[in-house]
Amino acid sequence: MKINELKSTLTSNKKNKRKGRGSGSGLGKTAGRGVKGQKSRSGVSINGFEGGQMPLYRRLPKRGFKNPFKTKIQKINFTTINNFIKKYKLDPNNIKENELFNKKILKKSNGFIKLLNVGKLDTPTNLEISYASKKAIEVIEKLGGKIKLTK
Repeated sequence: MKINELKSTLTSNKKNKRKGRGSGSGLGKTAGRGVKGQKSRSGVSINGFEGGQMPLYRRLPKRGFKNPFKTKIQKINFTTINNFIKKYKLDPNNIKENELFNKKILKKSNGFIKLLNVGKLDTPTNLEISYASKKAIEVIEKLGGKIKLTK
């Protein structure tokens, strides 16, 4: 006898009930749907229907607003730049926003990049990105690096 020939007595091996497969199956003819009416037929969508009463989702007022023209901005800081340089072996003298997107380091769908003054920068770096805070620009220029804003 092999392991695949053993019979399991567990309920996990219980067979599914096959609806609408004859009267002997216990779920034949109407397949457990009852008799007549809208719910017994196929193609029914009455979720949220309240018998002609105004549904709850239409009684409640609309809330909020999503601006379709909002500019998406993802934030990076000095710590993440240090990590990028180490992990992806980037040249600190020439880091461009397009390069980060093309190498799939950051997702372009998450929006433009903004540099914030968080953490400490190890080496002087030259950056070309969309946005940067004033303090971050000061820190980079103090270290001897350059930053070019494209937006």
